[in-house]
Amino acid sequence: MNDKSNYHEPVSRLSVERRGGSEERGLFTVAAACIAECDAKTKARLSRTAAAQWRAGELSVCADQPPAPIAAPGRPARPVLVSPRDLPRRKLTTPVGRAALIHAITHIEFNAINLAWDAVYRFRGLPPRYYDDWVRVADEEAYHFSLLRERLQQLGYDYGDFPAHNGLWEMAQDTAHDLLVRMALVPRVLEARGLDVTPGMMERLRAAGDVETVALLEIILRDEIGHVEIGTRWFRWACERRGVAPEATFRALIKQYLQGRIKGPFHREARLQAGFSASELAALEEMDGTA
Repeated sequence: MNDKSNYHEPVSRLSVERRGGSEERGLFTVAAACIAECDAKTKARLSRTAAAQWRAGELSVCADQPPAPIAAPGRPARPVLVSPRDLPRRKLTTPVGRAALIHAITHIEFNAINLAWDAVYRFRGLPPRYYDDWVRVADEEAYHFSLLRERLQQLGYDYGDFPAHNGLWEMAQDTAHDLLVRMALVPRVLEARGLDVTPGMMERLRAAGDVETVALLEIILRDEIGHVEIGTRWFRWACERRGVAPEATFRALIKQYLQGRIKGPFHREARLQAGFSASELAALEEMDGTA
């Protein structure tokens, strides 16, 4: 997407929509407010509050207006965003190296809050279960972000103290036009990569004696399997609605958008739990750019 317009929603409060002459709290307006919020702590708090309101039946779905174009979500002035190749490499044997790794994961979770709310806001007219699923994901990503930020603060750092990159949101822009493409590539490729690399990070942190962070990553890995499974489920739902074969479509979309960027090794057990088939895993291994 090249549209440079942005939200025109309030960024620091949950706003309301009007429908049929009555004032109702609208899920899409609330989702937009969560995405647009710039302060990281407030974004996480608003997200958790919005999820609780949705579960309590206090938010309505009003799809009368199409979603506004999104150039970028709200974010704090720091961290500074750089190219992935410009991120410094640090050893986990040092305190600053461990903090930098935790910061990188914290940044992923911050972006994941925006991605989950964009999945709510962007795609309209879907079954209620779809919105249940993605509001839940937004809630859990906000929880993960808060856990990791607290851990950073315990180590004497904070979110924003290290540079980061913006790859996750760039893919959200590239897939904003199509639910099927979004579900195939964001949860099932980019977010699923976390299933592959988290166990290795846990082992390295455990070897460095950081069992506190390992405990947090155990929570996150468990929840992220569920998030990828949600993406799998709605990708297959979209394929069924269009009468296309899910596995062939998945392979074709990877070749179209991510040719040469698929990297293993793959955490087969976690991906199977997240809904990948054995043949999909075999196809990913064939596309492994590290082989």
